[in-house]
Amino acid sequence: MNIEYFEVDTAFDGERLDKFLAVIYPSQSRAFFQKLIKDGQVFVAGLPQKANYRVHREEIVCVHIPSAVPAAIVPENIPLDILYEDSDLLIVNKPKGMVVHPCPGHYSGTLVNAVMYHCRDNLSGINGEIRPGIVHRIDKDTTGSLIVCKNDECHRDIAQQIKEHSVTRRYRGIVTGVVKDEKGRIEGAIARHPYDRKKMAVTEKNGKPAITHYRVIEVLKGATYIEFELETGRTHQIRVHMASIGHPLLGDTVYGSQKNPYHLQGQTLHAMTIGFIHPRTKQYCEISAPLPDYFEKLLVKLR
Repeated sequence: MNIEYFEVDTAFDGERLDKFLAVIYPSQSRAFFQKLIKDGQVFVAGLPQKANYRVHREEIVCVHIPSAVPAAIVPENIPLDILYEDSDLLIVNKPKGMVVHPCPGHYSGTLVNAVMYHCRDNLSGINGEIRPGIVHRIDKDTTGSLIVCKNDECHRDIAQQIKEHSVTRRYRGIVTGVVKDEKGRIEGAIARHPYDRKKMAVTEKNGKPAITHYRVIEVLKGATYIEFELETGRTHQIRVHMASIGHPLLGDTVYGSQKNPYHLQGQTLHAMTIGFIHPRTKQYCEISAPLPDYFEKLLVKLR
């Protein structure tokens, strides 16, 4: 159990307690702190408070952070395509169909199972029981580069860079139809779909700001090969944004057509390049994952 104290400065005067803590600890979600507050582990001026308590300038907030729980998941000897590795982190090229971390229905065969075997005890514990080392994620059927942190210091640093939108994230994708503009910027807040809770949607109501930049690489037969760059990183962001302008990703039966003439396993999307300031060396690092075979073969068919 770690106990930390924070004095509320003027910038946070009147802010909700859970939101204040989420800013102080960028690697954790508001939901994490809401549970911590509910469990009586957060005190203001020596008294437990509710999540909606408004903090005031110069108040002292005391937080009891529980130690990371040893993962109740089993390390598995699953081959990893490692693009880069050092004592602080590794960049893996996640294959299509692999879930990043355990969830209902997927408690084995995940990236976490694989990195736990590869790294043994050298993984960050900030995310607790089910997500050791995981600082961000990509969808099950999206391939490409993903950062895994080996220690808490690295995790906090990378999480802060992601929060500040300073991490370079470039994707490659094939969308349906011919995109007329050579480049563009899509801005549309994203939130959970009001009727289908498994989907996201562009909506101003409760939506979080989201911005996607795109550049046409090549016009194909009834499709377009595009490079995307994320300014923000919302759930399903590229998929939702492209569907919102009438060009869903090829193979994306959630946000596009149910028809799948090329027998694809989910959306044709690849997290090609990730760039960040290395937490230890303070040098900019940029790692790229090659396009998967299925993607290359599909490009040949569509040319």
